[in-house]
Amino acid sequence: MSIDQYGIHLGPLYIRFYALIAISGALIAAWIIAVRAKRRGLDPNHVWDGLFWALIPGLIGARLYHVLTPSPSMMELVNGQYVNPYFQNPLRIFEIWNGGLGIYGGIVGGVIGIYIYARRYKQPILQWLDLVAPAVALAQAIGRWGNLINQELYGAPTDLPWAIYIPPEKRLPEYLQFERFHPLFLYESLWNLAAFFLLIWISNRYQDRLKRGDIVLMYLMQYPLVRFLLDFVRLDSNGSGVLTTAQVVSLATFVFAGAVLLWRHRDDWGRTSEALATPEPQPATVKTTTKASGSARSTASKAKVKPSTKTRSAGSK
Repeated sequence: MSIDQYGIHLGPLYIRFYALIAISGALIAAWIIAVRAKRRGLDPNHVWDGLFWALIPGLIGARLYHVLTPSPSMMELVNGQYVNPYFQNPLRIFEIWNGGLGIYGGIVGGVIGIYIYARRYKQPILQWLDLVAPAVALAQAIGRWGNLINQELYGAPTDLPWAIYIPPEKRLPEYLQFERFHPLFLYESLWNLAAFFLLIWISNRYQDRLKRGDIVLMYLMQYPLVRFLLDFVRLDSNGSGVLTTAQVVSLATFVFAGAVLLWRHRDDWGRTSEALATPEPQPATVKTTTKASGSARSTASKAKVKPSTKTRSAGSK
């Protein structure tokens, strides 16, 4: 057995640290889902039974997304044109150990797997997805540290104190003269960690107001937001024009999820508007006090009249 910078050699096997980190993130996420499912009255065994139903389609979806949107540095020049390397050699699609997974494809594949499992075992799909969404954010936060091991997912050159060193063999050709770069993996990891705690807090704090599927929609808004912003400083992203492919997908996902969330709670917004527009009723104690004061004055007046009447009667006798 031997260990190098990227993994562990066990005879003919080579276990990459990236894979170990990703698997650890998935298992921790599954444990959290199981704990929260039990608290919500669901059978936690479905988490472990359905884990591979989500992971395998998720892995396939993540790989297909990468295959269809490879980084510009991966493109091969053929007959004067840059072409997708996976179309030139389709067998490379199965070389997952060489890297190349797309989170959006993984999300779509994972949701499809969970949907199939939920339908087969008659489980509430939206309720389970609400439990899965925060845990996915945590798994992303953990998994992004695998990018540090592989010296990838870095941004534009920078002199900031938290910049990371990228060795020459891992730099893009046009950035060989630079040494330190933005640690985009760190930015995204911290964001996802914060999103995990925020989604858990919202789920617990507003449980009586939320509808099933709301937490999923919030997840589909928060991650596209950070991905859209980080791609402005990310290097080697697929796309053409002003926006990258990931930014276009992020923008569309954010708008769609936000619109659905607002539409689902349109009645709540209407009730809130009516409550704000309705004036508060005047306190009834003011009128009561006025009447009481008037009665007191009237009584006092009568009390003053009576003595004078009695005086006149006594004088006539």
